[in-house]
Amino acid sequence: MHYLLIYELAPDYLERRAQFRDEHLKLAWQAVERGDIVLAGALDSPADRAMLLFEGESPAAAEAFAQSDPYVTNKLVERWDVRKWNTVVGEDAATPVR
Repeated sequence: MHYLLIYELAPDYLERRAQFRDEHLKLAWQAVERGDIVLAGALDSPADRAMLLFEGESPAAAEAFAQSDPYVTNKLVERWDVRKWNTVVGEDAATPVR
């Protein structure tokens, strides 16, 4: 199953992220190595949201990531939400439909 961790970023996110970025990316790459994160990144123009695609049996890994992410704990993220994403098209779709 796929889960999207959706971040709503603070207006000053770009100005403040540098001091927390290394730790944030370290956690993200560790999640990739565990097989939790498939893809992740911020939206552009405007940089007001970020999306992290998790794969797993439950939303637990996405929720745990958000709770420990320095972007969240240092208020670069104003709000976050985890949503199940019913992927049906593509090589990695959780439940392919043709």
